[in-house]
Amino acid sequence: MCGIVGLINPDSAIDQATLCEMRDALTHRGPDDAGIWAHGGVGLAHRRLSVVDLSDAGHQPMKSADGNWIIVFNGEV
Repeated sequence: MCGIVGLINPDSAIDQATLCEMRDALTHRGPDDAGIWAHGGVGLAHRRLSVVDLSDAGHQPMKSADGNWIIVFNGEV
């Protein structure tokens, strides 16, 4: 099972080091890959356990083709 964390701080930019620490505290949930995304006061991070899709196509957080949408999830879309 994957690990997902997020931060919201409307008053200041997200500290990416803190976001990475939170994400890496979940390494036991997803030892196969890790990613973060932060913009302004919002940050998302993911630890991946590769079970079905072993390719790099499963790297998260995922961006939409136009870059307007960001998603992290556990399972399949």
